[in-house]
Amino acid sequence: MPNNYHYLGMYELAKKFISKLVPRSFLIKNEGLLRFFIYQLYKGSTYGCNICGKKFSRFIQIQTSEAICPSCGSLPRNRRLWQILNDNELLKGKVLDFSPNRCLHKNFKKTLKDDYISTDYEGEFFADYAYDITGIFEPNNKFDLVICYHILEHIPEDQKAINELHRVLKIGGKCYIQTPFKEGDTYEDPSITTPEERKKHFGQEDHVRIYSVEGLKNRLQKAGFKVTPLNFAEGSNNYFGFKEKETVLLAEKIL
Repeated sequence: MPNNYHYLGMYELAKKFISKLVPRSFLIKNEGLLRFFIYQLYKGSTYGCNICGKKFSRFIQIQTSEAICPSCGSLPRNRRLWQILNDNELLKGKVLDFSPNRCLHKNFKKTLKDDYISTDYEGEFFADYAYDITGIFEPNNKFDLVICYHILEHIPEDQKAINELHRVLKIGGKCYIQTPFKEGDTYEDPSITTPEERKKHFGQEDHVRIYSVEGLKNRLQKAGFKVTPLNFAEGSNNYFGFKEKETVLLAEKIL
């Protein structure tokens, strides 16, 4: 556990306290200004964020041990995704992004302009549309790239959603997918429906399963995807605050 873990608890408590006192619309509108003041407490050069480009003395580490950028609020998975897309020169063509992270949303809009479409069904993120992933209101073979991060574990009819991801991709298109993963078999039980029980069994109140890598890979292959698990491991020199071990599934439409 990191030495500055007490900052974590303070950060999370302050966030909950402020969210109860201040309207969410105000927080969203003024997030940039709020994060500017937070960043002043973390200025330095030990670490950096590849999304916003800022440097700082340390990350904000929440109770899940994830390292939050004090400037833009990005999570490790956001920074990893940004690196993957840039390293593979994938920020081009038509892109569909589900429940986009705010800092990435801004960069995608700047880079891709009108070729970038964002969607969030629950209205909790900045997004252009509110598509149901089990029935995406877009034509066949439209997108070169689809980003589906931490979505499928929320969807009861996940195979229907996966089929839709395949449908809207062009031949040769790529879909980057991530969920929480577990060892062994995928664990799901449709009879578990209350938020309390779902948190107990699946780790979060609105999750309906925990995938194994192989389990999700099989469901993607059933829809016609070619699937490649991308496994990442970080050493001690972790400048961008990535997770030490992380898996992303690359699903490609080949037919």
